[in-house]
Amino acid sequence: MDLDVITKYSALHAKPGGLILQYGTAGFRTKAEHLDHVMFRMGLLAVLRSKQTKSTIGVMVTASHNPEEDNGVKLVDPLGEMLAPSWEEHATCLANAEEQDMQRVLIGIIEKEAVNLQQDAFVVIGRDTRPSSEKLSHSVIDGVTILRGQFHDYGLLTTPQLHYMVYCRNTSGQYGKATIEGYYQKLSKAFVELTKQASCSGDEYRTLKVDCANGIGALKLREMEHYFSQGLSVHVFNDGTKGKLNHLCGADFVKSHQKPPEGMEMKSNERCCSFDGDADRIVYYYRDADGHFHLIDGDKIATLISSFLKELLLEIGENLNIGVVQTAYANGSSTRYLEEVMKVPVYCTKTGVKHLHHKAQEFDIGIYFEANGHGTVLFSKVAEMKIKQLAKELEDNKRKVAKMLENIIDLFNQAAGDAISDMLVTEAILALKGLTIQQWDALYTDLPNRQLKVKVADRQVINTTDAERQAVTPPGLQEAINGLVKKYRLSRAFVRPSGTEDVVRVYAEADSQESADSLAHEVSLAVFQLAGGVGERPQPGF
Repeated sequence: MDLDVITKYSALHAKPGGLILQYGTAGFRTKAEHLDHVMFRMGLLAVLRSKQTKSTIGVMVTASHNPEEDNGVKLVDPLGEMLAPSWEEHATCLANAEEQDMQRVLIGIIEKEAVNLQQDAFVVIGRDTRPSSEKLSHSVIDGVTILRGQFHDYGLLTTPQLHYMVYCRNTSGQYGKATIEGYYQKLSKAFVELTKQASCSGDEYRTLKVDCANGIGALKLREMEHYFSQGLSVHVFNDGTKGKLNHLCGADFVKSHQKPPEGMEMKSNERCCSFDGDADRIVYYYRDADGHFHLIDGDKIATLISSFLKELLLEIGENLNIGVVQTAYANGSSTRYLEEVMKVPVYCTKTGVKHLHHKAQEFDIGIYFEANGHGTVLFSKVAEMKIKQLAKELEDNKRKVAKMLENIIDLFNQAAGDAISDMLVTEAILALKGLTIQQWDALYTDLPNRQLKVKVADRQVINTTDAERQAVTPPGLQEAINGLVKKYRLSRAFVRPSGTEDVVRVYAEADSQESADSLAHEVSLAVFQLAGGVGERPQPGF
């Protein structure tokens, strides 16, 4: 490793003075013009991680549901999972190092992680459709090549597709072929096989409108749709030919504003869904006959999938251990329905996909979805082998059911939450169960809820426990919340500090929207008074 050459090249990707960034669950994200140095350095880091793990590592250039002028980068570990926490710290140190400290920081990482510099390295790179992404991916390649790593640039990919490529390469093709064609074929074949079992006919259940947030999802869905067109007809909206990425459209917009995206005509009871900008989130929705908008978020997707899997396992008499993992933001009605009606155990973790993913790995079948529509199903190796064995051994109808489970395993991109994969699974289940979108929505009724944020001088005064559902500090805050919750029916509330800014996020739900709004406001006032609120006191009204 020639440190002088690295220093020389690093100067061509110079760090803006005073810029400090934190590698979080979503990697680095900020305005695209501030990221050139970060991309170069993440190329360096990916090579070191590849050498240390003796595996292919992925680098994805995207800012997901952020505005078009932003960009970001995240590294993908060997089995398609998020970067290990200790390497998140290395990423933050390396990104924030001043030019004169670069050599010292690099050497520190190499020594701490015992990286063998003689080991070969291979990095795969993908990017979304942002105007800044191509140039920034070249900066990643500069970092990879300067440390003499080998690379393959896949160009335009959804984030889950890059996770899939990394997983395939590190399992020597056992998971699938590490090509875009391989991805399309694996998912489509499983979907078509599964939907052949559906008894319903006609177009009633088989047409879907998809808002692609003017992002990469539109491009990839169009490339893929002819593979599964006999099972599903998709109509793509917000395909990037006119609108801006994530502007007034996409999963995040629909979820947070509780209304349909612009650029999509909706007739009553038509089934519609939205991806986010890099196609790793999905939410469904429809308008009823009276024109009212109904959102079907990640909680309801998890409920549909877990109840279907439970039914299939009961049919073949197989007692695999199923668990659904949620965060504190999951609607209380979904938790009650899963536990009390479906008898499926539910577990709660801290907010953030890495916490959900880690918990889901503890089960034979672990299902996790955040309310925002990011999620997947993880099948343990034991569950996978058992189901594949049963698909060969069982007789007649039971063998057919086991085969359906086998198709579902192939349909899920287990490396990451994947909007395309989740869409195909959802569509297959609706077809197999003969459910309309209204019937799916009617499984349970969401409790009215409200989310607010309160500006504070220092968010670190708030510490939480019990998967962020209880505030430990400041003193008296949790007692105040408990007292307020007692005033309302079917209510709960919690507060948690933002991961990126000095605000405290407040969540409240109750038996009516008026009560949820009132509870959220009162909790916001308690936060303002007890946790160092700044600026204007929270005002009622939304």
